[in-house]
Amino acid sequence: MEYWDIYDEKKQKTGRTMKRNDWNMKPDEYHLTVLGVLKRPDGRYLITQRKLDKEWGAGWWEVPGGGVNAGEDSRDAVIREIREETGIDVSQAAGGYAFSYKRVNPEEKNNYFVDIYKFILDFVDNDVKVQPEEVEGFKIATLEEIRAFAQEGVFLHYDSMKEVFD
Repeated sequence: MEYWDIYDEKKQKTGRTMKRNDWNMKPDEYHLTVLGVLKRPDGRYLITQRKLDKEWGAGWWEVPGGGVNAGEDSRDAVIREIREETGIDVSQAAGGYAFSYKRVNPEEKNNYFVDIYKFILDFVDNDVKVQPEEVEGFKIATLEEIRAFAQEGVFLHYDSMKEVFD
């Protein structure tokens, strides 16, 4: 069973934890997630396609990411998530933390912060080894392709993170 730390509205740990995906949060409770944008020196980005059997966003495109485990910091979490989902190690890559945003969803009892990271790393298609339980496939995409997926409404979190794509 995975646990997440509970944060307050100022993104400070409260000392309490919750079970992963146990959506019964109080209005002033938040959990922390991460998203990792991986850019090659040629200006293309690694994006992944969600499994077709996902509860929401099935088949949509995204960047690797996920929940920050209890006791874990967000940088370690994004490095772990990218490695798990794509097989790529960004621990020595250029770049790092870009910015955060907050979502408040009282009707869903799911409030969270998202830490966005951007890494620059030279890699090729053969370096990518997707996690079959989480990822349907991947694409080394241009910014124009990412924007096209976003316009179709099939790129998760794009509007909240578009400034990280430059």
